[in-house]
Amino acid sequence: MRTVLASPPFPVETARVKIELINTGSELLLGRVLNTHQQWLCRRLSDLGYSVDRQVAVPDTGADIQQGVREALGRADLVIVTGGLGPTSDDITRDLIAQLLGKKLILDKAVFAEIKRFFAERKRPMPANNDVQAMVPEGATVLPNPFGTAPGLAIPVSPNPYRPGGPKAWLVMLPGPPRELRPMFDATVRPLVLREFPLAEAFVCRTLRTSGVGESALQERVAPPLAALVAAGLEIGYCARVGQVDVRLIARGPNAAQVVSDAEVVVQRLLGEFVYGFDDDDMAGVIVRLLTSKQQTLALAESCTGGHIANQITNVSGASAVFPGAYVTYSNAAKQSNLGVKAETLAAHGAVSAEVAREMAEGARVRLGADYALAVTGIAGPTGGTREKPVGTVFIALTSATGTEVQQKLNAYEREAFKQVTTQQALEMLRRKLVG
Repeated sequence: MRTVLASPPFPVETARVKIELINTGSELLLGRVLNTHQQWLCRRLSDLGYSVDRQVAVPDTGADIQQGVREALGRADLVIVTGGLGPTSDDITRDLIAQLLGKKLILDKAVFAEIKRFFAERKRPMPANNDVQAMVPEGATVLPNPFGTAPGLAIPVSPNPYRPGGPKAWLVMLPGPPRELRPMFDATVRPLVLREFPLAEAFVCRTLRTSGVGESALQERVAPPLAALVAAGLEIGYCARVGQVDVRLIARGPNAAQVVSDAEVVVQRLLGEFVYGFDDDDMAGVIVRLLTSKQQTLALAESCTGGHIANQITNVSGASAVFPGAYVTYSNAAKQSNLGVKAETLAAHGAVSAEVAREMAEGARVRLGADYALAVTGIAGPTGGTREKPVGTVFIALTSATGTEVQQKLNAYEREAFKQVTTQQALEMLRRKLVG
């Protein structure tokens, strides 16, 4: 769905809200952990109509954390800090920020009781050091954490010692684990942001997700016809990812909804069959939705993707209604015993061939009694390629009651990207079949 926020019925500050993110954790800078907070929080805020001005990652040292917060408060209206709220010796964010703002830490009895309840429900003893998580800077609002023991904290900074004469700032501290941070942001931080920083104008954002067309070719198709709408305030963004490209349409102001709607009509007309979904849709979700609406089923036979397609399908709630199962047949023997691939087919054409892909798909469909079956066989690399079949060669077969189709692709990527691209291509092949 579109994200549409109407202008509030009262006068607001017209200046744009300045937001900065600070992600703490030495593991982020060592490359041991992927910093997903930056992408997720920026996306959530942009969906609400806010843009993040700056994002930094700092190690778990007092000087670095305090310097990062001090500098951010000197520029921003909202500062969001992630990580460092746990019970271990390197979780020092809470203490350092309280010290920086000159605030005492006070034991919050309600938080302490909630931590004890958390451990009691799980029949686990509560370590003594967990009580530090109940220490709250004076004046802070506690943000409940249903999925962990570290509550979030929101502190109004007024007056702001690092931005003399400036407006009141808010400093929000969130726990590091994504399973705790994300629901906490949606439940408590989102309402705080909308309340404290109401938007001065309407904001509309629409994303069209495409597959089967490259970023440059896509831009060449849509940019010239959208020029007039760009002049009227439309912002266009392109995001290329493995196997797909997103087109983002944004507008602000009283005519934002109309501008985005007009632009969407143009993009859909120009891209047509390449558009597979909108906003948060993913290909697997679209496939499950289409199969469900048709009351049809899908079986899989995977070799080079190693179950990646099945993983994507089963990540979708409700997939069990349309997905009876899959075979991961990596060896020739498994292809023969599980799918009925003929020994003479393997001998004549090799495991990576249109003929074997065809027999894999047809075997999976018959054995699992499905309406459709997809099969993939290929060379993920970096070894195993030949002049005739270089690394990246893959055959994708789709079979149904109307027959079997096989496509050959060359996905010359590293192994993980190879799996992702091949999965996207296979599901796109099925999508086109389902939509006619």
